[in-house]
Amino acid sequence: MQADIIIAAIGVPYFVKADMVKEGAVVIDVGMTRVEAPELKSGFRLAGDVDFKNVAEKCSYITPVPGGVGPMTIMGLLQNTLLSAQHRIYPAHVKQ
Repeated sequence: MQADIIIAAIGVPYFVKADMVKEGAVVIDVGMTRVEAPELKSGFRLAGDVDFKNVAEKCSYITPVPGGVGPMTIMGLLQNTLLSAQHRIYPAHVKQ
């Protein structure tokens, strides 16, 4: 209730409820879990660690699941892969 920024990476769907979040907080939902959804053809939907529907009303900003932090995670992985490949080609201890 006191945090201005909440980063939820718990692995428990819908764990963070509206009564846990301060008005105007920024909520970053990192978690993603499959939950049963018999009404869908696949039989499941992706859910975050935050009860998005109810928490969003209180937040100044909230990331959705899916489609929130995933693209940033992929960008970070690609950047690290590129840096790793560059280091292998041009090791730091070898003068160019």
